[in-house]
Amino acid sequence: MGSMEPHEFKLTEEGLKAVLPPLEAEIMGYMWDAKVATAGEVYEKMKEKHPDLRRSTVSILMNRLCERGLLEREVSKGRGGMRYVYKITTTKEEFEQKVVESIFDALMANFKEATFAYLSKIKK
Repeated sequence: MGSMEPHEFKLTEEGLKAVLPPLEAEIMGYMWDAKVATAGEVYEKMKEKHPDLRRSTVSILMNRLCERGLLEREVSKGRGGMRYVYKITTTKEEFEQKVVESIFDALMANFKEATFAYLSKIKK
């Protein structure tokens, strides 16, 4: 099980794309709405915006999100045989909280004085 920590933070990107690669951020955006979905369902949704996207790519990215601890998967037996069903492990709000905490911890570890100085400046 991976940790939910963002491994890098891109200051220039908005929202989830700051901590996840763009397609993974999009998948999570969809998953937080859906809560539970198969890779096929996610693929159908993403195909509208990314016509060149391959079905296998979506599965790979969703498995990577499982490794990162953002999704978990279970085998479901259906008419078409076995398939994976993916579920979210955390709400978007919880994830964003974790992101903020880990970035803050890194700032405190690496730039303590500057971080304190900034905080005292912005404290209302």
